[in-house]
Amino acid sequence: MSVVAQIAAVVAVVIHVVVWVWEAFLIGRVHYSVFRQPAEDVRAIRLWAFGVGFYNLFLACGLVAGLVAVHSGHELVGRTLVIYVSWFMVLGSVVLAVADQLSMSRPRNQAWGGVAAEGIPPLVVLLFV
Repeated sequence: MSVVAQIAAVVAVVIHVVVWVWEAFLIGRVHYSVFRQPAEDVRAIRLWAFGVGFYNLFLACGLVAGLVAVHSGHELVGRTLVIYVSWFMVLGSVVLAVADQLSMSRPRNQAWGGVAAEGIPPLVVLLFV
């Protein structure tokens, strides 16, 4: 696996771990500055945010497991896991983009930062793997 793909995978891991912390533990503090959700909505989204936060952690763990497998001599297993999880992340960013265009939680065109953060690093992985 190329160095570029591995670096992009590590970037995706870091982003997903940071988002896990924000969503699962700090949603009451970062609800507006990060997610543009008003304070009155925090109580309603807390359970959702907690679950989605852990979803992000599990994706990050999948990439870490793939990278560990690659570096442990299990190239095929590691590459397969990295490719699968990267596709999962890219497709998740597409879903976020669609939800944004449908104005599912706020006015349109406010989620592009999240779309890019979730989708670009794993897309780079897929291009260079």
